[in-house]
Amino acid sequence: MRNQHGLVLSSLLAAIVLFVAVPCGAITDDTCTDCHQGSGGEPAEISHASLVGSVHEDLSCTDCHADVTAIPHPAQLAMPDCGACHDDVAADYVQHGMGLVGKNPAVPTCAQCHGSHQIRPAIDPASQVNAANLPATCGACHENQEFIAKQGIRFKHPVEVYQSGVHAQTIAGGDEVAASCNDCHVKASNHHAILPPGDIESTINFFNISATCGTCHTTIQREFDQGIHGQLVARGDVSAPTCTHCHGEHGILHTDDPRSRVSPYRVAEATCTPCHDSANLNERFDVPTGKDWSRVDSYHGLKSRGGDKTVANCSSCHGAHLILPSKDPASSVNPNNLVNTCGSCHTGISAATAMATPIHDIDKLDTSGWPYWIKIAYKLLILMVIGGMAGYCFLDYLRQVRNVLRKEQVRRMETDEVLQHALLAITFTVLVITGFSLRFYDAWWSKLIFSWEGGAAARGLIHRSMAVLMIFGALWHLGYLFTAKGRVFLKDIAPGLHDAQQALGMFMYNLGRTNEHPHMRRFSFVEKAEYWALIWGTVVMVMTGLALWFESSIVDLVGKQAMEVFLVIHYYEAWLAMLAILVWHMYGVVFNPHVYPMNPSWLTGKMPREMFETEHPAAQSPGNVHKIKRLGKERDV
Repeated sequence: MRNQHGLVLSSLLAAIVLFVAVPCGAITDDTCTDCHQGSGGEPAEISHASLVGSVHEDLSCTDCHADVTAIPHPAQLAMPDCGACHDDVAADYVQHGMGLVGKNPAVPTCAQCHGSHQIRPAIDPASQVNAANLPATCGACHENQEFIAKQGIRFKHPVEVYQSGVHAQTIAGGDEVAASCNDCHVKASNHHAILPPGDIESTINFFNISATCGTCHTTIQREFDQGIHGQLVARGDVSAPTCTHCHGEHGILHTDDPRSRVSPYRVAEATCTPCHDSANLNERFDVPTGKDWSRVDSYHGLKSRGGDKTVANCSSCHGAHLILPSKDPASSVNPNNLVNTCGSCHTGISAATAMATPIHDIDKLDTSGWPYWIKIAYKLLILMVIGGMAGYCFLDYLRQVRNVLRKEQVRRMETDEVLQHALLAITFTVLVITGFSLRFYDAWWSKLIFSWEGGAAARGLIHRSMAVLMIFGALWHLGYLFTAKGRVFLKDIAPGLHDAQQALGMFMYNLGRTNEHPHMRRFSFVEKAEYWALIWGTVVMVMTGLALWFESSIVDLVGKQAMEVFLVIHYYEAWLAMLAILVWHMYGVVFNPHVYPMNPSWLTGKMPREMFETEHPAAQSPGNVHKIKRLGKERDV
């Protein structure tokens, strides 16, 4: 009985399977679209209309999905075997860059590049491998930062850089003859052989780049190969430049673009100089160093640096691609050809003038002939004339200072206050010079002071030493404020409402709205502003400076971003302090017409009585006199 029940059940299940399953021979495209058309994505949405225009439009579904033998089919189908039809392509496609097909799962499949059901001819604007669409197709992997990091690809944004170049812009303008990804990275005979640059067969191998670019730029390739650079490449010298050294790889810009390395603005400094001022290469090829710098100081170089793109640059004289040594009879800078080369700009120039005019041989101009001796004579003349003028002005200035000191004086600063000010002035000045020398290391004054061997280390040591002395001076002043004189000083220099009134009064007076000069007390609003700015600036600079000094310890406490904030504050607070001294303080104590040549109190602690009464008339009123004591012509206030 049990066997009979089992037989009946088996027969029933077999009947169900035979009823539901459709044999392969009966599977048509309509059978597939019964499920896949209008599915909403589950299963994959495919319709007859979606195949219109595809190169596979006339194929049936099972021509590619050959593993579908019955309906329903397994949810996970095998990858279609494109090689079943495209056996020649399958034989060629064994490697993509560094990845080997069948070994590296990251190697792109046919569908990733060509699409799945909508595979169109490459000339079709809708094709994924059309020249205009290749950047997006390749960028699906090559702009995926996670993917390129995992695969160890060094070029992080090749497509993004390419899109900014002249080739991509030309294609975007409708001219598809410009180079797209495949034009440079694949062989004309095998569009699926994308080889790494280290492969001698690769189109982007160092020794093949000229030929790759020459596919489009035939004349330029011929000139380059004939030139000295092409000759060196042909000999196997990898230190020689090829197309990409000068023009770039993906971000190749038009020569008129100011950003281009070969634009008239930049070709000398950005392209030629890095090689021709390289001591290693110049020693190897016995080429003199400093050629570019000799040009920089010439008329051509100065005009070029000034933004004149019509003035001669390296390529104007030497050529852009057919560059030959000057000894070569075909060279544009061969002595016999200079009349034509120079004459392209200097119409009518004679051969004698063209050959006699030094371009790079600045040393000859500097060490021989009448120009050299006239230059020496002028230097001596300048030294004597300007030196004499400076000496006269210095003596006159000293006399004016002595005249100021001979006037009736009043004491403005006590001895310890003078010393505090002197310490502050010295440390502040040295800190400004040593600090900005780090930021502006290439400035002439910075090189003049610290370009000697060990100068960089000395700069840092001096800067920190002056910082310590400034902190000492700040503590000295803080202690002074607790003395009897210091307490009076602090009371007198404390800001108040009257300072705002005096500031407004001075604005009105200077604008001519009133003829009454405000009566300043012992300290004017000008002096109070710079004193409290000094206090604030000292605190800020000391705190940020110490944090930067001991960065390795502080960064663990506050984090990297806080350290960057400290650096910004320290730098711009230094600018603020320096400019405040130059503009605000120096005007008040030197350049103010009634003060000039200077207020001598920073040296002697005293100032002329007339100057004091002009600046601080209210200080003489009862309750504002700090100390009055007659001592001959000296009065202490």
